[in-house]
Amino acid sequence: LRDSNLRGYDIPGADERLIATLFADDTTTFLKKDDKFTDLMAILDIWCTASGARFNKDKTEIIPVGRCEYRQRLIETRTPCPGGDKIPDHIRIAQDGEAIRILGAWHGNDINEGGVWTPILEKIDATLARWENTHPTMEGRKYIAQMHIGGTTQYLAKVQGMPKHVEDKLDKRIRTFVWADKKQAPVNKDTLHAPISRG
Repeated sequence: LRDSNLRGYDIPGADERLIATLFADDTTTFLKKDDKFTDLMAILDIWCTASGARFNKDKTEIIPVGRCEYRQRLIETRTPCPGGDKIPDHIRIAQDGEAIRILGAWHGNDINEGGVWTPILEKIDATLARWENTHPTMEGRKYIAQMHIGGTTQYLAKVQGMPKHVEDKLDKRIRTFVWADKKQAPVNKDTLHAPISRG
């Protein structure tokens, strides 16, 4: 890719242009509007032949980058620039407001930052409901909250950030689970969060 005629993005202060990021079997490429999508596909075909790997073209998705008018024109015409190659119809081009998952984080234009958390909150609710059926002890509830809620949210919170309203919802779910639906917590929040030696 770096030796190709694809231009990618020039980033001020970076030694090389941004053309691709690779992680395990995920590849993210960055094309300027004048770069040809067919050139990218040809390069990937050569790479797959040489490496013996198989590129799943059906999973290819595009996030348009640029001004709103450009993004809308790209979605409507499926061409990055007038007279350019048309992007095949089977490839999804994300509309504004639609998120695409890249390495566990959600990216797109004008996406609802809280909306990307909805499936995670639903998964947490389902898991806590299953655990509730086992009637865990207070110590067990603590470990379940740390292991499941902490483990489920940590990566996305780091790479995506967590909106305050999602943080508040998680805090409420933890309190409700730890205190087994008691109307009022018998211990205040600061004491509960303190180390055992102080709490």
